[in-house]
Amino acid sequence: MFRKGGSSTTMTQGNRRKVHTTFEDGAEMVEEYDLKTDELVVRKRRSKTVLGKDCEWEFLVGETPRVFSADTGTLIESGANPVWTRSQDTPQHFVWRARNLPYPKDTYSVSVDHGTQRVVVRTSNKKFYKPFEVPELRALGQVLDEAALTWDWKNNTLVVQYRKPVEAVRAEVEEKMERRRLKDDTPVEGGDADCKQQ
Repeated sequence: MFRKGGSSTTMTQGNRRKVHTTFEDGAEMVEEYDLKTDELVVRKRRSKTVLGKDCEWEFLVGETPRVFSADTGTLIESGANPVWTRSQDTPQHFVWRARNLPYPKDTYSVSVDHGTQRVVVRTSNKKFYKPFEVPELRALGQVLDEAALTWDWKNNTLVVQYRKPVEAVRAEVEEKMERRRLKDDTPVEGGDADCKQQ
């Protein structure tokens, strides 16, 4: 679904299998899968600017790492701010989480904006607003269905789920089969080889 038109290589590093895909226009995408469960943990992509410089990574799945350097700044973002992330999907649902949202459950509203084809999360007290796309549906040319959208709020975390359409499940199975056919380019010497310790 996302790797079409690119050339992919794979390697094992630690407890993750990484699939790196490069495209003709210079864009690249990196996917990381858990070795034991084969679940997608991280999917990030970046493209090049008009002048050929690499853009910042855009995280489609997984959380953007928080980086702080005392050389570049003296302030760091508060840990109490809301954190929006696309978490690990289930076999039946796409899943997003918003942590650090202390408002009562009846404050939240989750709906589909059919004009922009985005899911919109908002609070009635106007403290949180987040429109977001479902990139898998956009890649498949599908439209959002309000009936497939569910959400829940517990322990200051809002969990939004969107039921996967049959086409998305089929595309994920095809990607999994393609990923298994890729040759593992993990270096034998010096890399993260499995060594038995005595």
